[in-house]
Amino acid sequence: MPSRTFIYARVSTSELTVENQLEAIQRAGYSVPANRVITEVVSGGVNAMEREAFKAMVTHTLEEGDTVVVQRLDRLGRDNIDVQQVVELFVSKGIKLVSLDLPVRDLSSSEGKLMLQLFSAFAEFEKNRIKERTIDGLKRAKSEGKKLGRPSNESLRGEVIQLRKSMSIAGVAKELDISVSTVKRLQKS
Repeated sequence: MPSRTFIYARVSTSELTVENQLEAIQRAGYSVPANRVITEVVSGGVNAMEREAFKAMVTHTLEEGDTVVVQRLDRLGRDNIDVQQVVELFVSKGIKLVSLDLPVRDLSSSEGKLMLQLFSAFAEFEKNRIKERTIDGLKRAKSEGKKLGRPSNESLRGEVIQLRKSMSIAGVAKELDISVSTVKRLQKS
């Protein structure tokens, strides 16, 4: 049976589109039928095998000898361990994994595995650095006396109660440029 090629493309939010990923993969020479293009909208923070479309592709569609192409390694996930597990799973099933953003595209080869480990380690390092900088920034802001969290709308309580005598909750929210839930919260307390 001849090997088949699949494309996996993922975006984190519905405001984004996979079109750029698909075009980049096609420009790299991979042209596959539409039924072999697997796309989904889900955060990269969700483990790969917990993503509905990815799991279905791995458990019900892929066969030994198939190839899966991604535009960038981060489409598989942000977590180093999760990405490593996906690669190991593919290797154990005889599936070739290609990531266009790496100098060695075949991640199932020895060179590909080394490259993957290096790039994944750097990605995880950067993610942890961002987290550390965020925590440091929050600590600094707090030490400077800045109030953290969402702003209080308590000053609007009287105005909400007064407007509610003649307006709907939605009308008050629109008038004061606040959410309906904020109107409800302020009129209750």
